[in-house]
Parts: sequence; C-alpha cells; structure tokens
Amino acid sequence: MAPIRGSKKRRKIEKKAEGNASASGSSEQEASFVWWLEYSKRINGFQSPLKGLDKFKSVFKISRRTFDYICSLVEEKMVVKTGGFSFTSGKHLSFRDQVAIALRRLSSGDSLMSIGDSCGLHHSTVSQVTWRFVEAMEQKGLQHLQWPSETEMAEIKSKFEKIQGLPNCCGVIDTTHILMCLPSSDPTNNLWLDHMKNHSMVLQAIVDPEMRFRDIVTGWPGKMEDRLIFRSSNFYKLCEERKRLNGKILELSEGSEIREYIIGDSGYPFLPYLVTPYKGQELPELGSEFNRRHSATHMVAQRALARLKDKWKIIQGVMWRPDKHKLPRIILVCCLLHNIVIDLEDEMQDEMPLLHDHDSGYHQQVCETADMEGEYLRDKLSLYLSGKLPP
Repeated sequence: MAPIRGSKKRRKIEKKAEGNASASGSSEQEASFVWWLEYSKRINGFQSPLKGLDKFKSVFKISRRTFDYICSLVEEKMVVKTGGFSFTSGKHLSFRDQVAIALRRLSSGDSLMSIGDSCGLHHSTVSQVTWRFVEAMEQKGLQHLQWPSETEMAEIKSKFEKIQGLPNCCGVIDTTHILMCLPSSDPTNNLWLDHMKNHSMVLQAIVDPEMRFRDIVTGWPGKMEDRLIFRSSNFYKLCEERKRLNGKILELSEGSEIREYIIGDSGYPFLPYLVTPYKGQELPELGSEFNRRHSATHMVAQRALARLKDKWKIIQGVMWRPDKHKLPRIILVCCLLHNIVIDLEDEMQDEMPLLHDHDSGYHQQVCETADMEGEYLRDKLSLYLSGKLPP
C-alpha cells in the first residue's frame, strides 16, 4: 500500500531527513562511512548479506537515511547524559555506536550477552545504552504516533474505502500479546498468566491503511479481555466525550447518514463508533458479505502487528525476565520506530513479507456487548455495500 501523501508533517519529516544528509557535507558522510566500517568489523561471525541488500541494511533492517534520521532525533537527549561508555578494549563508544547497539538489540531480539560478545561490549553496557536510547526516543519521537489531523483523516477514509468499500472508516483496532518468561519466585506470576497459560503483556493498537499506529495502549496483563482494555483506554474516554470519531458525517443516500467509526473483531464491544462483525455461522447473504469485507479490512491491523513483531524482534519471542515497568516503554519505542520506517518511506518495507499471524496459539475472544445505535450503523453499512440501500 502506498503511503499517505500531502501531509505537512510528512513533508517536514522528509525535509529534515534530507536536510540532515545534505547539510552535513562530504566530511560528515566520510566520517559516517568510516564509522560503519569500524562498527561492522566488530560484529563477530558477520555473514554475507542477503541478495539485493548492502551490509548496513542486513544488520539494521533499515536504510542509512532512516538510521541518520533516528540519530538526529535522539542525539540531543543522548549526548547530554552524563557517563560515557566503552568497549571492552577501552575504546570510547561513540554516539552512533550507541544508537547502532540499541537498534540492533531491538531489531534482533538477541540477548544482551550475545550482542555484547559480538560487538566487544559488556552485557551491562548493552542494557544501559539501549535504555538510554529508549528514553530519548520516548521524548523526541512521539510526533510519529499521533491521531490524524482532519486533512489526514480524509485521506485515511478514502484509502480504507478503497480496500473493501467501507465508507467513513477511520481505523482498525486489534491486540497482540508480548510473551514473557518470569522467574518462579516472582510474586506477581499469577497476575501475568493469561488464558493460554503464558505470562504476557497486551498491546492494543489502532491502525491506519498504511499499517501506521495511530493510538496504542500497553502495560495490561495478557489475561485482560480486549473489551476491558478498550474501555480502560483514553481513546474510549475521548470517544464517549465526543472528542474522537466525531468528525464529518457521511451521507450514503437521502436521509441515510453514517458517523465516523473504527472496526474491530468480535472481542470488542459493539458500540456506535466501533463496528464488529455479525455473529453466527449461517448468516444471510447481507451479513456474510459484510463480514467478508470487514475481515479483509481488519487484516490491515493484523499485518501491522505482525510486521511490528517481525521487524522489532525484541517483542516477538518470549522475553527473558523483563522489567515489567520498563517493558511498556520498550513496546512504545518499537511502535515509534515502526511508524518512522513508514513515514520516511524506507525502501526496506518492500523487502518485508506481508505476514498476518501475530498472536499464534491465541483464540478469538467474543464480547456479547451490543449497542442498538451500533447495530443500526452496521445494518446501514451492510445495505450500502450490497447496493440495497434506498436512494
């Protein structure tokens, strides 16, 4: 899917990335090249890159342009921190070294020990550098995860409609589980044990047609139901106060209008602004056709979450004894990095498969909560999509 264009924010980001590269001059580019040569030599057991990718991309899974932009975001916050870091050889760890180590930790999911051994660092240094990067990204990267402006929303609605015809749709919501391995002595073990007998933390995300995260909630135990996570979110509160999904009403036909809404699976409550599929096995043709279109559109969120985990592998597998207070912040930064790759139109996106299985082994939840206004909206959408809505 082509990225959304025409946004002032998007143009500013692109200009900043280009400006950082052009303004730096040849000397800076040469210094960057020398840095990369030195860094790559430290990676023990470095293998030949995959066909079509240079060594830099095969290590970081992002382009040099995106790497430079990320450096420009966090440099101010990272360089002012007191306390330097060194390789085991005694050589000083440069700012670019720190960003590279942190990105490698987040993208590979390798252990602190493994990354430290491959780069000539103590594992505690890898941990501290990664956390310094996470803190800097939290402060400087939040502009990459925002609810759309009115102009952006118009484009989002148009692109959602092009997928399977759903008009005035503003987003797709879904959840995924981040698995954890907790010590048996942890007194909170049972709190984090979900219905699949895994220790996990939930990430809930609302996604636009480009698989960009527009709103996230994380930090809740994996056993918490989707409906409860949603109702506890600030997004739900804003919707109830009519400060979200309260934009332009679309007229489908004379006397028939629909408000803004998002779509979710059957685990979510059926609300006036959250449309879920029809339940049941033997549905009439209208219901079956609506569910087919709903499912195809909902796939955007599944692919976004699958891509998030595939690219930032620290949250893909089972995390070994994570700090449960820090983990939500790591998840947030992975979401920010996911969006930056999209915002900068990084060519590495084309190399990534369109996966959709982001929560293997977890069963579909079913929420029985239904709202009459929501049912009326879904029925109107169903009639409209089938061409049976009165003119």
